[in-house]
Amino acid sequence: MVLKSNETITSVDYHTAGEPFRIVDIGPMEGTTVLDKRSWAEKNLDDFRQFLTNEPRGHADMYGGFVVPADDESGDLGVVFFHKDGFSTACGHGTIALATWAIDTGLIEIESNEVDVIIDVPSGRLKTTAKIVDAKVESICFQNVPSFVSATNISLQTSQGIVSADISFGGAFYASVNTASLELSPVAKNIDALVSLGREIKDLLKNDSRAEHPTESRLSGVYGTIFYEDVGVDPLHQRNMTVFADGQVDRSPCGSGTSARLALLYESEQITMGEPFRNEGVAGEQFIGKVVSADENTVTTTIQGSAYHYATSTFVLDSRDSLGNGFQLR
Repeated sequence: MVLKSNETITSVDYHTAGEPFRIVDIGPMEGTTVLDKRSWAEKNLDDFRQFLTNEPRGHADMYGGFVVPADDESGDLGVVFFHKDGFSTACGHGTIALATWAIDTGLIEIESNEVDVIIDVPSGRLKTTAKIVDAKVESICFQNVPSFVSATNISLQTSQGIVSADISFGGAFYASVNTASLELSPVAKNIDALVSLGREIKDLLKNDSRAEHPTESRLSGVYGTIFYEDVGVDPLHQRNMTVFADGQVDRSPCGSGTSARLALLYESEQITMGEPFRNEGVAGEQFIGKVVSADENTVTTTIQGSAYHYATSTFVLDSRDSLGNGFQLR
């Protein structure tokens, strides 16, 4: 069992644009970097991950992070992301939530109307800047790891017919699919159909060489599918539903996915340097993304959003509970 009868786990839960993020300090982990700690957690903390994400304590779309020290003294803190299916390499909404939590709890002091928080995540180091209004965090803007386009116009034979997908990286690899060719707009009523199609597309791209990271194999592989549609222009406004891991649905616009989208939009000249991109999630909230610099192969992006504290919970496990670490219904 994860917990003995006299033990507890405390979590602080935030949501970013509707997507939950459960923050937990589980104790020391082995490894020099956060990416190393993620590898260690996969082998040693999977029971805790299940305990925190499975029903009845969580649900099929639960997300969270274990707080760890930064990789070195230049950082403020680190995080090992987790969800119902495993441990992810990137999580933009979680980064926004964690930076907000760090300021809310006093871990990072408010000294001006802009506060920097340096967070190490498995995919790299992220500089986040909090906008402070009336001594509260109004929003967080983080600069992501370099994003890039890996492949475009990939034809996939699916149950919905031929689907064209583009693969790009924003801390994780995503396949982007324009729903204009489908009769499935990325809105709540189509969740079940898009979850099914997202799983199908991810399976078709499993072990695809076009989703191999050039320098770190642990960042390779398609993590999810971004189904998107155009909503408006000037500035460009899109709506998306991101289906990641094994059929999880991101309620937010997906932070790392927004960076992956920005790489594609910049390469196709749909946006210019510094131009805001409004990316809307299935819950109706938006992230504001920008390309702030570019070189021959990558772009640097910023993502802005807001997170809110909604619960502090203490979890226990009754030794008589036959469901133990919990269960999933899908």
